[in-house]
Amino acid sequence: MVNADVKYLKFKTYLNTYCPHCKHTFNFERKDEKWLVFKAKYKEQDFELKLSPYLDVFDVQTTVPLNEGDILSDLKCPKCRKSLVVENTHCEECGSNAAELIITAFSKLIPFFICLKHGCNWHGLTKADEAKIKLKIPRQDMPEQDMKLRVTNHLEVPYGYTTELAQLEAGRCLQCKEPKCVNGCPVNINIPEFVRLITEGEIDAAAKKIKERNILPAICGRVCPQESQCEARCIMGLREKPVAIGSLERFVADYERRMELVKIPVIKEKKTKKIAVVGSGPAGITVAADLQQLGYQVTMFEALHETGGVLVYGIPEFRLPKSIVAFEIDYLKKLGVRIELNHVIGRTITVEELLENFESVFIGVGAGLPVFMNVEGESLGNVFSANEYLTRMNLMKAYRFPEYDTPKPKAAKVAVIGGGNVAMDSARTAIRTGSSEVMIVYRRSRAELPARHEEVRHAEEEGIKFMLLTNPLKFIGNDQKMIKGIECMRMQLGEPDPSGRRRPIPIEGSNFILDVDLAVISIGTGPNPIIFQTLPDLKRNKWGYIEVNPETNETSIPNVYAGGDIVTGSATVIEAMGAGRIAANAIHKKLSGDEVEKDKSKDPELVIV
Repeated sequence: MVNADVKYLKFKTYLNTYCPHCKHTFNFERKDEKWLVFKAKYKEQDFELKLSPYLDVFDVQTTVPLNEGDILSDLKCPKCRKSLVVENTHCEECGSNAAELIITAFSKLIPFFICLKHGCNWHGLTKADEAKIKLKIPRQDMPEQDMKLRVTNHLEVPYGYTTELAQLEAGRCLQCKEPKCVNGCPVNINIPEFVRLITEGEIDAAAKKIKERNILPAICGRVCPQESQCEARCIMGLREKPVAIGSLERFVADYERRMELVKIPVIKEKKTKKIAVVGSGPAGITVAADLQQLGYQVTMFEALHETGGVLVYGIPEFRLPKSIVAFEIDYLKKLGVRIELNHVIGRTITVEELLENFESVFIGVGAGLPVFMNVEGESLGNVFSANEYLTRMNLMKAYRFPEYDTPKPKAAKVAVIGGGNVAMDSARTAIRTGSSEVMIVYRRSRAELPARHEEVRHAEEEGIKFMLLTNPLKFIGNDQKMIKGIECMRMQLGEPDPSGRRRPIPIEGSNFILDVDLAVISIGTGPNPIIFQTLPDLKRNKWGYIEVNPETNETSIPNVYAGGDIVTGSATVIEAMGAGRIAANAIHKKLSGDEVEKDKSKDPELVIV
């Protein structure tokens, strides 16, 4: 008799339901499957009436039958036996008499009505009442591998949500009329809508809703910094922890994949125009998928022997399983995208040569050139850039040596220089190779660490030490030219620098030697110069990254577009995808003869035929 769509009531253990006369508390606890039990009367016969824990159906444990449309003549409190029927209050749906209960939420007394007509779903709560009983559900954390177990393997650390946990977390969403979380998403996913679909059990529909904007939700849900993007704008976060949008995104994408619900769209109109995509990272994948679905013939060129870019060479298996990346690449192939591996653009073939055979070229090669410290001893053995170290471990499968031919760099004491996500990935990889001690060496304090909070937490749980306010000065080698130590200096924080972070200042006389036998330098990356050596007319900024028209992502060379880290420097997966979508939208409109509308450039959306 009560509206089953009152989602706030579905899972709860926090509500109290009272008789308005004697304040008797009715049994209603979801965890114990207890029911609301009343004394009822129908055609002068008394019986017990049970209302289910979900408040959506009656279950009558009596020989008195109730049929659809029957009207109870009375409903009584089981304690004081007083009638709960309220005079002059009638169901707004069918006009029948209504019984009144009292619900308490956040110390507020809220009237709750039950229509006495069997089968009527009217509950008598106003929108204001419903807002008051929006219950305080804590943020649901994903279950994870035990910290002692996970350092012995390379399996993914979080297990992901169960359906019940996902629906409970989705129920925290306030469904704002003007959702700020959408503006915090670089590709403007309709977050409230996909979250609402989860609460209704429409998981497949939720996945399809996300994919209207984001073709890689399983990847973005794992590696994107939602805490500084969509979740940072969540209104719930003003009072409590924000809704776990990233975890919910991951859940629906994994559900769709596991249940084999992913469908390859039918391309109704195939065009003769061809597009070249250079690089198979997030930006390139987005451009390729969008334009292939629009009917263009897309060929993707990848320099390495596997497709996926930074997703396969840079992010460890325990954070992003490569089977997920492989699944997305297989999706591209099924769409019809042609993939050419082992093609170094600028060496194997130039962009100018591509323009002879393709109408447009998109450059999404990332920022894969490692940045070094330019200090003494960087050329010693067992001193790696994070790019080389993680590429060996991830792409070359060194962590599975000797099953794969690449031996894993291994040492007893490891120091990782830097404090970003890549540094955390390197340190957490090192601890899994059997090193007895792994340290993060960072020249600022914990508050300035640029890595995600989750990655820092995982690193600490796994036993990685943080040597903060510490700056390496030089690497010290042994007689075999292998690293044996790092000379460091203590630092203190001064005034903020242009980035807004407090500038580290050396403490004179604080030098000390750190004993290590392997070091990983993770202080940033830059643009690889190879592609530019055959493109002298390509305009770049002072940092060496490609300059583009921000409305179209077209470069200074007509019909050549670019996006992702090669334009912005190191950024996030979802930002690279957003750049790819802007470029795909611009390419399509230009090749189809339309001009790109300026006001649409910030919110690009392709119409898939």
